[in-house]
Amino acid sequence: MKTLLKTLFCALALAGGAFAVSATAQEVLPAPTAAASAAAEGVAEAAAALTLEERLAALEAQAGAGGIDSGDNAWMMVSSALVLFMSIPGLALFYGGIVRKKNVLSVFAQIFAIAGISALAWWAVGFSLAFTEGNAFVGGLSAAFFEGVGSEPSTLDTVPENVFAIFQMTFAIITPALMIGAIAERMKFSAVLLFVTFWLFLVYFPFAHMVWGGGLLHSQIKAIDFAGGTVVHMTSGFSALALCMILGPRRGFGKDHLAPHSVVLTAVGTGMLWVGWYGFNAGSAGAADGVAANAFATTTFSAAVGGLAWGLAEWALKGKPSVLGFSSGVIGGLVAITPAAGFVSVNASIVFGLLGGLVPFFAVAYLKKIFGYDDALDTFGVHGVGGLLGAVLTGVFANPEINPLVGELQAEGYNLVLEQFKAVAITAVWSVGATILIAYVVKALVGLRVSAEVEQAGLDTSEHGEEGYIG
Repeated sequence: MKTLLKTLFCALALAGGAFAVSATAQEVLPAPTAAASAAAEGVAEAAAALTLEERLAALEAQAGAGGIDSGDNAWMMVSSALVLFMSIPGLALFYGGIVRKKNVLSVFAQIFAIAGISALAWWAVGFSLAFTEGNAFVGGLSAAFFEGVGSEPSTLDTVPENVFAIFQMTFAIITPALMIGAIAERMKFSAVLLFVTFWLFLVYFPFAHMVWGGGLLHSQIKAIDFAGGTVVHMTSGFSALALCMILGPRRGFGKDHLAPHSVVLTAVGTGMLWVGWYGFNAGSAGAADGVAANAFATTTFSAAVGGLAWGLAEWALKGKPSVLGFSSGVIGGLVAITPAAGFVSVNASIVFGLLGGLVPFFAVAYLKKIFGYDDALDTFGVHGVGGLLGAVLTGVFANPEINPLVGELQAEGYNLVLEQFKAVAITAVWSVGATILIAYVVKALVGLRVSAEVEQAGLDTSEHGEEGYIG
């Protein structure tokens, strides 16, 4: 249908252009001579000799010259912008509102810096390590410094390779930025930058390759991850848990009321993240097609139900539904549906939203208290737990009528639930192990934590020489 519409559009455009040229020529040119008229009649007869199918084929070939589909390309560029919008300002506002006002700018500074580090690393070797041929764990260096990454399709059939590379770069930006939530208000700025640099190479680039670049979790373990349940949410969530435990709790944790300074900012950031998530999930289809449309729909319902589920759970168990709870539930629903968006039905997405709101709620409200770790902004509770939940549910609800890949894997005899469990186990163990190694290396090099005096004064003035609010 898309090809037919495109063909008809091209035919109409060409006909309109011919009509306009003809009308202009009649106004400014002298009447044709007899010889010219005869020649024109000959051309018309030759054109008439072509069958309708031949003319349509010629138009389609002209419209698809170079292999680039304008609709797919436009959607992927918009999706890239939407995912970047999730980090700056979406995530920065979401996290910035939950911290105390003396640390709000530190969150923005860390996310801006992570965006720069991730972009440079992606350009230098990250894209190549993730998406070129290599071994089971990492790709090669054939596309280092964007060698050969131009405006012709390669990884995607109808989208320029440079657009695909930038789309994937936005994932490499937001994934380490998510970890900021666990260590907010107490980690050195220099330590954050050094940690993220190492983490990209030891965790993110390998998992992007293993899941999406043809590596271990694609070729040997047949796990499916549409938009990043393991690659993004589990890696950042489990790494965040390990890092916050090594770093230790904030001063006053468990004693003082470390309340958010602006739930308004967090609510605004939630809306931005929800909108941006359409690029995150529907953009992962790699085209403006039916799978993208399904991901768009499932994302919407899971987010809406997740927010409602968390809010109602708070109402039932704590007496009042908070705006922070509704916001967290929306993110929980979005996290849960991320690995499944292009594999499950809309009806199944209701289940993802319900569990994506409830399970992270219990992790945040009770699990953190039981074990005593200070996951300041609940990165592990929402992204680690929600990502694991979504990855497993993807195996349960994956539908071959939604995505043919599911049918192919089932026909080959794979138990998708078992494959998903293998993937989440590898992701959790790898992420925690690599984080422990990196954390102690960074601690030896520059230290991890700010001094008690700096923490008391706030990171904004002490680390950045600025204040988020004057007066």
